[in-house]
Amino acid sequence: MLGRIIGLISCLMCAFPFWVIGIFNKDSKEPITFWSGDTTLKSRVKNVAAYNEKMATLYKKCGIAFVISGIGWFISPVAGVVMICFDCTLGIWLVYKKYRRILDSYS
Repeated sequence: MLGRIIGLISCLMCAFPFWVIGIFNKDSKEPITFWSGDTTLKSRVKNVAAYNEKMATLYKKCGIAFVISGIGWFISPVAGVVMICFDCTLGIWLVYKKYRRILDSYS
C-alpha cells in the first residue's frame, strides 16, 4: 500500500508545475514557452493573449494526465507504470505536436 501512495504522490508532484504554469501564466504578457529558456517566442507570436490561453489549456491537460496516472498507480501499480510510460514517451510527443500547431497558428 505504501508503494501505491508514493506513486500517487509522485504523480501529483509532477502535475503541480503544469497546473501552476497553466493557471498563473494564462494572463501573462510574455508567451508561455514549451522549451525552458526559449526567447524566440517574443518575436514569433503575434497574438500573445490567444496563444497563452491555448498553451495554458495544454499545460492543464498535461497536469490532468499525470493525475490520472497517479490514480491509476493507486488502483494498480502496473497500470500506473504503463500510464507513466505513456505520459513520458508518446504523451510528450503528442504534446509537442499540439504545441507546434498552436505556435504555427499564432505566428
